[in-house]
Amino acid sequence: MINNKVYSATKVFPFMANYKRELRMEADIRRKGKVKRTTKFAERIKNVQEEAEAALRKAQEEIK
Repeated sequence: MINNKVYSATKVFPFMANYKRELRMEADIRRKGKVKRTTKFAERIKNVQEEAEAALRKAQEEIK
């Protein structure tokens, strides 16, 4: 990732320069619990997007 590399000119991470704190990388793919939670989260987001898309299509049809 580009934000967590120390640049030779500045000697700091770009994220640190912008936000005055370290970038936290919390994903650890070795832990199954996190992978399962991440998968469930992605599925939940996908469902919400599909429901929103269906609602928008319905609204478009009603407007016609």
